[in-house]
Amino acid sequence: MAAAQQAADAPVKVAVNWGAERQPLKTIPTLQVVVNPLLRRGASIHDAAFANLKALGADYVRYVPWHPYPRLAVAELEPPTKAKTSWDFTLIDPMTIDFLTATEGHERILNFSTIPAWMYDSKKPVAVPADPDRVFWDYTEGKELRDPSRKQLADYYSRLIRWYTQGGFTDELGVRHESGYHYKIPYWEVFNEIDVEHQPTPEQYTRSYDAIVGTLRTVDPAMKFVGLALAFPDRNPEMMTYFLDHRNHRPGIPLDMISYHFYASPTKEQTLEDWQYSFFDQADKFLVAVRYIEEIRKRLSPETRTTLDEVGTILPTDWHPDDPYAAGPAIPKAYWNASAAVYAYVYLETAKMGIDVVGESQLVGFPSQFPSVTMLDWTTGAPNARFEVLRLLHDHLGQGSTTVETRLVAKDVDALGFENAAGRHLLLVNKRDRSAKLELPPEFAGGEIWTVDEENAAASSMQLGGRECELGAFAVSIADAKTPR
Repeated sequence: MAAAQQAADAPVKVAVNWGAERQPLKTIPTLQVVVNPLLRRGASIHDAAFANLKALGADYVRYVPWHPYPRLAVAELEPPTKAKTSWDFTLIDPMTIDFLTATEGHERILNFSTIPAWMYDSKKPVAVPADPDRVFWDYTEGKELRDPSRKQLADYYSRLIRWYTQGGFTDELGVRHESGYHYKIPYWEVFNEIDVEHQPTPEQYTRSYDAIVGTLRTVDPAMKFVGLALAFPDRNPEMMTYFLDHRNHRPGIPLDMISYHFYASPTKEQTLEDWQYSFFDQADKFLVAVRYIEEIRKRLSPETRTTLDEVGTILPTDWHPDDPYAAGPAIPKAYWNASAAVYAYVYLETAKMGIDVVGESQLVGFPSQFPSVTMLDWTTGAPNARFEVLRLLHDHLGQGSTTVETRLVAKDVDALGFENAAGRHLLLVNKRDRSAKLELPPEFAGGEIWTVDEENAAASSMQLGGRECELGAFAVSIADAKTPR
């Protein structure tokens, strides 16, 4: 028993084979911005939120005007008649322009995912609340489009794109609407979580994708496109196999990128003691799905890239639609670090697979809008551990890095060695709510380590005295070797 205890207390040895074959570290850490009232001009944290987004300087930030706020997401809420149209960007523009300004000079993905409800053959008309800030979960009614040719759908998105990139558009009645905007939109994502919203078949979704992409390419031939955005990719292999098969698309339709999502979520009965296991067990299950999807992608469409553009955790106490604005139970401080560690772990493991983009979800959440998913304090706008871990990855994992074979025998921690012009480094993640001792390779003795944990709300650095280091609970760290390459 004494020998077993001594072995349990021994530091975990991290070994890096710097001479092994390398692969480029191409995985870009980023986030998504979901439209909601706290991002509107005049809201209490509007300025802080967009200032933090701009200061981060991330590429491939995903912007999603989402269906719980139809007046902030849909530019034509009523169907056109012979006498008038309902095009109105008054509420949509301010937040969208603030996003485009904050991400200027960077690759970005726009996803106006919410299709006007009147385009669907729903059982009853959808009555949109007059208050644009009131959360409304019943907008995405219906499964069959009234126009099976998809021309009406494609024309809506064509006009939307023209509003922001071509200075305006001509509506269904031949009336010109001027915006004066000439923004660059590098990527357009076609819908969001289709396996939840409207639930099209693979054939139906592919037809809609082709109609929209075919039309938008005539507006901007340089624009690239993202497809699928599945909420539960492990449940929808038929969607992946059908969509990624070029034979199922119109000639010339590009499959530039696919996307899908992951959230770890405990049961209501679980506590923080359980979360540290259930979160990472669910992450491991997701990583198995990623490996299988990668094999499908490589076989059917190897040129297609991948973005995991919603990665995070959600507490079950977030969801209470009967009383959406109730604050709910207090979220423990350690939760934010646990959630940040989940994102870092998924990033680390998918980087080994060569996934292109991993986006943390989401910039701002608050009671009624998944508060446990927020990356900023919804009362002050200050970054929490989830944002700071993203910043740590963004600032240290730059262009030109290569990953290196890294070995350790441990279930509670994970590590990835990488090298760039600045030297040799290790990304370290502690998956548990307790400290972990590590023994790093000799070249790290006397180096520097940057850490986000419960004691360090923002990344702070310290000198490594020797080869051993101790990671705090749910810590995410990047260690820099002292010895030159």
